[in-house]
Amino acid sequence: MSEINTTPLVDVMLVLLIIFLIAVPIAIQSVEKLKVPILPSEESKEKVENLQLAVVATDSAGRSPKQAGYEGSARGGQCRVYVNNTTPVDSTELYKQAFARLDAIVKREGGAANMDPEKIPEVHIRGDVNVPWKCIAGVIYGVQSAGFPKVGFISTPVDPNPK
Repeated sequence: MSEINTTPLVDVMLVLLIIFLIAVPIAIQSVEKLKVPILPSEESKEKVENLQLAVVATDSAGRSPKQAGYEGSARGGQCRVYVNNTTPVDSTELYKQAFARLDAIVKREGGAANMDPEKIPEVHIRGDVNVPWKCIAGVIYGVQSAGFPKVGFISTPVDPNPK
């Protein structure tokens, strides 16, 4: 016999339909009365905020990434560094901001002697492929001279299945 008996399937589906027809209105009524509290946000004292830096270079026409018509970093372009991927800084300003951030964390922890190694922030550098090495090396030197012991690089993963 090659026919499938669909009667049990229909029975189960009808039972589920009835359950959902009863359960959904009850669930909706209970969700409408739910009030989510609004709490003010405050800086976490436990979480370490890493310093995010983006290093790019001007394009062949001398345009920066925020300018219209930017074509991507050129190998001979001028270095541009962005703190938290938004604020452009030069090398002096990078040193000042990095030092101030690390100094505030050390003071919050009660001094360098009381510092937990897990609470020391890292510097994460995201660099464009075409950025000259001198730009990356200058950023590394600047943040290490400001006192950051750990510097890491963020990269885009390579697609294992290129099209």
